[in-house]
Amino acid sequence: MLQYLFNLCSAPEYLNTVYVRAFMAFFIPLIVSLAFGGRLIDFLRHHQAKGQPIREDGPQSHLLTKKGTPTMGGLLILGSSVLGMLMCADLSNHWVWTAIVVLLVYGFVGFADDYVKVTKQTANAMSAKMKLFLQFTTAIAAVAVITYQTPENSRYVLTIPYFKQLALNLCWFYIPFAMVVIVGASNAVNLSDGLDGLASGLLIAAFVFFMIVAYICGSGIVQNFYITAIPQAAEIAVVCAAVIGACLGFLWFNAAPAQVFMGDTGSLALGALLGTVAVMVKQEILLAVVGGIFVVEALSVMIQVGYYRYSGGKRFFRMAPIHHHFEQLGWPETRVVIRFWIVAAVLLVIGLTALQVK
Repeated sequence: MLQYLFNLCSAPEYLNTVYVRAFMAFFIPLIVSLAFGGRLIDFLRHHQAKGQPIREDGPQSHLLTKKGTPTMGGLLILGSSVLGMLMCADLSNHWVWTAIVVLLVYGFVGFADDYVKVTKQTANAMSAKMKLFLQFTTAIAAVAVITYQTPENSRYVLTIPYFKQLALNLCWFYIPFAMVVIVGASNAVNLSDGLDGLASGLLIAAFVFFMIVAYICGSGIVQNFYITAIPQAAEIAVVCAAVIGACLGFLWFNAAPAQVFMGDTGSLALGALLGTVAVMVKQEILLAVVGGIFVVEALSVMIQVGYYRYSGGKRFFRMAPIHHHFEQLGWPETRVVIRFWIVAAVLLVIGLTALQVK
């Protein structure tokens, strides 16, 4: 929208550049979130008398400190970020619309799950099979569009980071692999959304990395890096900037003690978008590096479930996901969150070292 206005008003060329529009895409969702976050929380609190149901098998302190807190705060992130994308991104760009559709469809799945939770006051709403079916159905559509729009010479290529020109051609196996990346990222972020401010802080770090990567691989400076060139992918940087601004605005209300929870509405959608962006810029492995906390959170649940089944009811961790394990060790919630943020910042720097200059 802004790009159209700039062209209509014959604005200076520098105002229509990706980095200027990304700058504006960051601030628009941030300001909108801060301006309307309180009103949305009041609305959610009014319609969710008992708030989000708290797991009885989770940390007992949560039953006291988090009881009655409304959920579906992800609506604030999705609404403000999509507004930023529509206003600042190039709406003729196919990458932008793919990102928006993935964000909204996964957001709808999460919203449906949250709605059942708060209306029936149950921690387990939509069945895992139904949720995975909807996630994979959306993922295959997204991957089909992405691979079709990707240059043929890198369409099915898996980039190996830290090695200058090493890549694997997975052929048609790339499609199911990319689907797993998107669905896996969605559920890993969802598992990480268990402490006040944790998921939103981790997402900010991850999207900052992919904003930088997207700008590089879609602009003229890509020739100076050992990175796959993706035509028009620089516009993804605007998408990432909008999400960063929205998450930062949401964090204002989600910081401990949280006034609202992100819920599946936000975590499933933002995780899916993160995986989708990684597939778009051909950096799926670096997603596992920069999003290392998300990977560890998901693995901790798998290990816990597997160990419990095959050890006759014993637990590998005191509680899973792993952030609850540290709580059970006696770490205050804020200490767990801040230390996980620190690790995420370190992983961000490690990821950036993979962007080797020629």
